[in-house]
Amino acid sequence: MEEHFWTGGADNARATTASNAVMVFPHPPGILQGEQIWNHLRDRTGWRTIVMSERRITRCRDIAILTYRASAEKPELPIYKALCASTYLNDDDKWLRISHQQTAMS
Repeated sequence: MEEHFWTGGADNARATTASNAVMVFPHPPGILQGEQIWNHLRDRTGWRTIVMSERRITRCRDIAILTYRASAEKPELPIYKALCASTYLNDDDKWLRISHQQTAMS
C-alpha cells in the first residue's frame, strides 16, 4: 500500500488517505493538510520506481507506523532519497494514512 502511495498516482494516494491527514515534506512546501496535500501532489506524482529499505513497522491496536528509507526515480530527475514515516489508522477494517513525513537526504 505504501509503495502505491508513491507510484500509483494522486487518486490512489487520496483513496488510502484520511481526509484530515497531515503530510510533512521538505521545505517548500512544508506542512500540508487536507486539500493542500492534493494541490501539492497533483503536479508531483509520477514516480516510476520506489525502492524501500530499512523497513520497520510498529503497531499498537488500530494504529500502525511504517518507517523506511526511500529511493525514488522519476524520468529526467535525479534520484530522490528520503527517510519516511507514515502513520495508518484502521478505521472500520480499512487502513487509512493519517500522516506522512519525508526528510530528504543528500
